[in-house]
Amino acid sequence: MNKKTIIRTFEKIALYMELLGENHFKVAAFRKAASVLELDPRSLSEMDDILTLKGIGKGTGAVITDLMENGTSEVLKELEDKVPKGLIPLLNIPGLGGKKIAKLREALNIDSVESLQAACEKQEVSKVPGFGKKTEENLLREIEILAQRSGKTPIWQVAKIADAVEAELQLIDEIQKYQVAGSFRRREEESSDVDWIVVTEQPKAVKEKILAALPIEKIIAAGDAKLSISLDTEHPIDADFRFVTEDQFATALHHFTGSAAHNVRMRQLAKSRKQKISEYGVEDKSGQVQTFSSEKEFFAHFDLPFIPPSIRKDGTELDRADEIAQLVTPEQIRSDLHMHTTWSDGGYSVEEMVEACRAKGYSHMVITDHSHYLKVANGLTPERLLKQIEEIRAVNEKYDDIEVFCGTEMDILPDGRLDFDDEILKQLDFVIASIHSSFNQPQEQIMERLYAACKNPYVHMIAHPTGRIIGQREGYNPDIDQLITWAGEYGKILEVNASPYRLDLRTEHLIQAKNAGVLIAINTDAHATEQLDIMPIGVEYAQKAWLPAEQVINTWPLETFIEKVIRR
Repeated sequence: MNKKTIIRTFEKIALYMELLGENHFKVAAFRKAASVLELDPRSLSEMDDILTLKGIGKGTGAVITDLMENGTSEVLKELEDKVPKGLIPLLNIPGLGGKKIAKLREALNIDSVESLQAACEKQEVSKVPGFGKKTEENLLREIEILAQRSGKTPIWQVAKIADAVEAELQLIDEIQKYQVAGSFRRREEESSDVDWIVVTEQPKAVKEKILAALPIEKIIAAGDAKLSISLDTEHPIDADFRFVTEDQFATALHHFTGSAAHNVRMRQLAKSRKQKISEYGVEDKSGQVQTFSSEKEFFAHFDLPFIPPSIRKDGTELDRADEIAQLVTPEQIRSDLHMHTTWSDGGYSVEEMVEACRAKGYSHMVITDHSHYLKVANGLTPERLLKQIEEIRAVNEKYDDIEVFCGTEMDILPDGRLDFDDEILKQLDFVIASIHSSFNQPQEQIMERLYAACKNPYVHMIAHPTGRIIGQREGYNPDIDQLITWAGEYGKILEVNASPYRLDLRTEHLIQAKNAGVLIAINTDAHATEQLDIMPIGVEYAQKAWLPAEQVINTWPLETFIEKVIRR
């Protein structure tokens, strides 16, 4: 349990209460409690008694106790059961929050995206107080964008579902091992379903236990070797479980990871050798089936190196096999250069984040809390930043196995100014510049803001350069060609944000940056220690651009990082 989890729970409770039209003061109590915790610079472990904090009342305190003792909140569970399921997708529409949805529900009985669309088309929404013609038009446009995405689930939602399913699979004794496959394993941005390969000698027992453990909307198919279900989760998705033996595991995993084009190319290669590939193994012309202990051994059978799932795309990866050894891998990452603490909107203290990075074997790291423009994230004023620098320097003195650098994630303001002046920036080791506001500005203004950051000599990196959230918002539409040109000209690093919500730069932009020779950093943007674990997702996503390790500054030794980045 950490402070950020409690804050998110309070915010979700407030949102669900709002959706149900509950008393304003009850909603405000949970929002206030969330704000109190957000503004408190201490982590949970540093608080003597969280329940005595001013702003934590009887109701909010009971939720904290429930979370601390059970890991979940009964209040939140009850609200989740009460909120009509059709209201949740409405939250994905930009411009709609809990209060507005509740207002539409009361005025027009809106209970789904479909009913909202119908009301907009009948021009009923514009007649509701607080909504106008322009809002109605914007809602219709956003609904149309949402419809284009239907049938696909963003990777961050799939990741949550995969974690929940695997928590149940771990508890089934009859399962020897399992591995997620399909498009999620290939780190595609969206998936239509999610697949698991399950090794078991008792598929019937495993099938029954899966059906008993998971929330199921319907059973699509249930045979001896396969179970297909529709999951009744917050973001419904189909799930397939393939039951195989230990010796079939490697080829089944390869087959069901795909892509289809990759598999076609592999089958063509096998055919040229008078062999056949199936999920069960490789069959020679005599009918003998050979199995493998791993995918690496499977590829070696065809004189190929292990081909990472992330680049199994269109078959051309077989022609580029000699480039695979140069690809960045999760094992090569030595640092994380973008993370947040309780000084702004993170869940853990500086020292707790340092300990988590030490546990990963990192040689260096940077603390980069938000700047003061981002008040919603408790951004640091110049005075608070100077105090944080003192703390980071003191913490760094305690360790001889990791170097902790002082940084900031500084906002690029809507008018093109930077949130800190140069006198402050020159006292930092590493400066990130980011856009978090006014996404709807014309591209010309967006580029003026990015140019201000690129030409500033104290800025090292541009973070999440398009501001997108996969499946929710497109971001602020920069001229990527120009940004890459400026990054090269002014020696700026561009980020691949490893958060499955962002994965920004996206693949096509990252290919451009790679070809231009621009330096790249892959960072988690972690707001809690457990979020440091998403680094492999970012690295594997970056592999899609065939990004070499040498171009990724997180792979550099500490001495190289200091020489080429800190002291440049």
